[in-house]
Amino acid sequence: MRPVEGMSILITGGGSGIGAGTAEHFVRLGAKVTISGRRQDKIDAEASRMGPNCRGVAGDVTVDTDRRKMIATAVEHGGGRLDALLSNAGNMYRGPIDQLDEQELLNIFHTNVVAGMMLTGLAKPYLEQTKGCVVFVGSVHTQRAFPGASPYAATKGALETLTRVLAAELGPAGIRVGCIRPGAVFTEINQRAGLGDADAAYQRLLGLGSAHALGRIGTVEEIAEAYEYLVRAEWTTGNVLTVDGGLGLGVTNA
Repeated sequence: MRPVEGMSILITGGGSGIGAGTAEHFVRLGAKVTISGRRQDKIDAEASRMGPNCRGVAGDVTVDTDRRKMIATAVEHGGGRLDALLSNAGNMYRGPIDQLDEQELLNIFHTNVVAGMMLTGLAKPYLEQTKGCVVFVGSVHTQRAFPGASPYAATKGALETLTRVLAAELGPAGIRVGCIRPGAVFTEINQRAGLGDADAAYQRLLGLGSAHALGRIGTVEEIAEAYEYLVRAEWTTGNVLTVDGGLGLGVTNA
């Protein structure tokens, strides 16, 4: 497995939750990490907290000029190289199938699927030089059916299929493509899903602990460790790595 020290890594959605935790994980390992997010204050605060090996760039992954700025910043921060694109930015939209708003559906597909595809295209020439990788984020929603979550689940299903197709397409260029499928991990997306304030959303998620075979929800660090494996593993591509504490197994002790 290749060493992380000295790698140049771009993490979208890096201002909070899994993105910020993963950035901190790679900074500790000696990587040059660039984080992006829509909120300048959050990105600046996280980059400052992590120190000089972390660079922040504010931007929206659904905007072409912002995507180009993210790639350019990561390449510059990494000394002219890019080893990994971690397409972590995402949003949540829920609702009954007969009450969905078409524009909101288009918005979530743009954020969760289209943006990552376009970023991958921009990153390709740099990743080809380093024999690097792209990692998407799927969801246990593709394994467990949660009523009302069809928009989000559909985008994550698309990403898991996209992982296989792009692995086949980019393999000849030496670029690996992977996907992480997390179980229940508390992040701000739980609040954006309309599940209440931070405390209410956290308590609701804790209630899912018994639905996991291992009896608890996961941590951001455990997802970061999965990211590390896919970034370092040189003969692993096209796979979805499940890191869900057994939630996808459908245990019945909940």
